[in-house]
Amino acid sequence: MAIEVGTEAPDFELKDNHGQAVKLSDFRGEKNVVLLFYPFAFTGVCTGELCALRDELPKFVNDDVQLLAVSNDSPFTLRVFGEKEGLEYPLLSDFWPHGEVSRAYGVFDEEKGCAVRGTFIIDKEGVVRWTVVNGLPDARDLNEYVKALENL
Repeated sequence: MAIEVGTEAPDFELKDNHGQAVKLSDFRGEKNVVLLFYPFAFTGVCTGELCALRDELPKFVNDDVQLLAVSNDSPFTLRVFGEKEGLEYPLLSDFWPHGEVSRAYGVFDEEKGCAVRGTFIIDKEGVVRWTVVNGLPDARDLNEYVKALENL
């Protein structure tokens, strides 16, 4: 079960696609965070979603907002994926311990061994203010993220 709106977002530290450590709490007091979990790099729906975010990046990475995309792929896979698709935002690896952060947010599918499509908008105080969780085959609507950010 995914964590609910009004809950303090679990802090975490994960390596990004360039080997840099990224902590959720680093953004506290500074930026709202769009935390997006996706199943796997190089798959059709995931690539489509992440490229759509790339194409609208100023809405999701700016002085007020930071996008963090998390999958259970290795950092090495994410580096190649990010380079191939021109993704200029952090791709975080929840590879080991496998799915630990995905589980903390309630979006890890134990049977498939990957995160489902969960998105959490976290305010500057670290509280979840909006969320959507879709099944593996169902892409999310980026316009919903934009509306939720406008309402913060």
